[in-house]
Amino acid sequence: MGLSDLEIPENDFCHLPITPDTVFIVENDINGLAFPPFSKALVIFGLGYGLSTLSQARWMAGKPVWYWGDIDTHGFAMLDQIRHYFPQTRSFLMDEATLLSHKPLWGHESSPANRELSLLTTDEARVYDALRQNLHAPNLRLEQERINFSKVRKAVDRIRNCPD
Repeated sequence: MGLSDLEIPENDFCHLPITPDTVFIVENDINGLAFPPFSKALVIFGLGYGLSTLSQARWMAGKPVWYWGDIDTHGFAMLDQIRHYFPQTRSFLMDEATLLSHKPLWGHESSPANRELSLLTTDEARVYDALRQNLHAPNLRLEQERINFSKVRKAVDRIRNCPD
């Protein structure tokens, strides 16, 4: 289609007659709008905890879905939430190396989540637990828009070259 930005009602979105090869979900509007080009992909952004609006988009069921949220407790809670609808969802740029390499840009999460998230991978759960336990800093938060954009491009290139 070649569209760069489109807003549509939830019901229309869920019944779109489209077949992207890959779906990206990002938490932040700015990152969604600035997302690196990716052929035959759809970037969904700005939903926050409103991810349940995607639950009826059955056309996403067989697609690779990639989630990128803030590295904070709520970012991991949203990742866990989307996996309830699309268990094939994988995260990117939500790992310990990304967190630790951006230490000067760390912020503060005002009201952290503190519940069990059963759908995180072992590595994701390790980062989430470190955040909940204040291992690196109290109420630590790394907002996704603070991540170096060259790292974003590299991560997207790695996904582009994934064999799936």
